[in-house]
Amino acid sequence: MSTDVSTDHGFYSIIDYTVDGPATQDEVVRAFADIQERWVSFYPGYRSARFHVSTDGTRVYNIVAWASEADYRNFVETSDTEGRMAAIGAALEGLTGKAEARMSGVPTYTVVREIGPRTR
Repeated sequence: MSTDVSTDHGFYSIIDYTVDGPATQDEVVRAFADIQERWVSFYPGYRSARFHVSTDGTRVYNIVAWASEADYRNFVETSDTEGRMAAIGAALEGLTGKAEARMSGVPTYTVVREIGPRTR
């Protein structure tokens, strides 16, 4: 029987891009890591940004973890959204390859269930 691993579910923003190859994956990760460090990482409740790249070279996921939805909402309400969005636009324009956002609507999520390793 599986059990929930954690009661600390947190709140997440998941950013999804389609890209044209591994080199562009690397560029997107570098650019978005810099944006996380410069524009996001110092806000209360920010936990981490994890970057996942597909093994076929076509996708990049940036999963940003927050301690709570309230912390994320505080970030949205008090951060320099215009400056951050300009930095994102500049990063995307500076790529040598192509990247296209795949999100629709607000890409935020809560964890409702987690299955961890089971013991026999």
